Amino acid sequence: MSTTTRTAEEEWLRFREAREAALAESHGWLTLTSFQWLADAPSGVELVPGLWSETDGTARVTARAAHALTDLTNGRSIDGTVTATLDDEESLSWVASDGPDGRRIVVELARRAGRYVIRTRDAEAPTLTGFTGVPAFEYRPDLVVEGRFEPYDEPVDERIGTAHPEVPGTHRSVGDVVFRLPGEDGDFRLRASQENTGTLAITFHDATNGVSTAPWRKVTVRRPRRDGTVILDFNRTVNYPSAFTPFGTCPAPVDGNVIGAAVEAGEKMPRP
Repeated sequence: MSTTTRTAEEEWLRFREAREAALAESHGWLTLTSFQWLADAPSGVELVPGLWSETDGTARVTARAAHALTDLTNGRSIDGTVTATLDDEESLSWVASDGPDGRRIVVELARRAGRYVIRTRDAEAPTLTGFTGVPAFEYRPDLVVEGRFEPYDEPVDERIGTAHPEVPGTHRSVGDVVFRLPGEDGDFRLRASQENTGTLAITFHDATNGVSTAPWRKVTVRRPRRDGTVILDFNRTVNYPSAFTPFGTCPAPVDGNVIGAAVEAGEKMPRP
């Protein structure tokens, strides 16, 4: 093993450590325990007390002091009605409940497809307390490949599915990433979105899906160089939260983002 390869693998191991530490956060993705649309009329919901609803674009929760709910936007106990208003695709850690400190369960408010939904995040969820890491393929230096980015004149918004059948999604494609994998004839061309940092994100299917990996995965690519070249490190391919929990609303790949080969790198299907 060359010094360069050894250094790259060491960096990848540090990446894996940081990734698993982020997943193990006390109210992270592994703690989701419900997905519940809010009704028009004040109604009870599962796992937390109070009456919850949405009216005229505003979410509401009504509770008594005895319910021991905390408004996380100001840290105060709820005794009456509190409201919140979000734009579509926004989320808010809104209310906390239960546990010795009253914050074992965090209620996340989100707005999806014009509707309000709450998701409970329980710091004692079995998916978190039983978490021992994400299975991953061994490091593959040959699956760090050079490609090129071909930007569009203007971003293109495309409708996509998500991990939740009632939640449609939109993918904003900013260009194509073109690359070749070792042992494969011809190029692959995948549409990419752009993150706030300028990096490119590629959500894709490949031949390992449903065999050793989740139904789809994502790889992030650093900002393109001046000449448009990019480096795709498939060892850093990760699962979406929906691979760990049925309560995710993660975006599926845009039509055509399929690698017709087995990308045996990055994260595998999570353990049950």
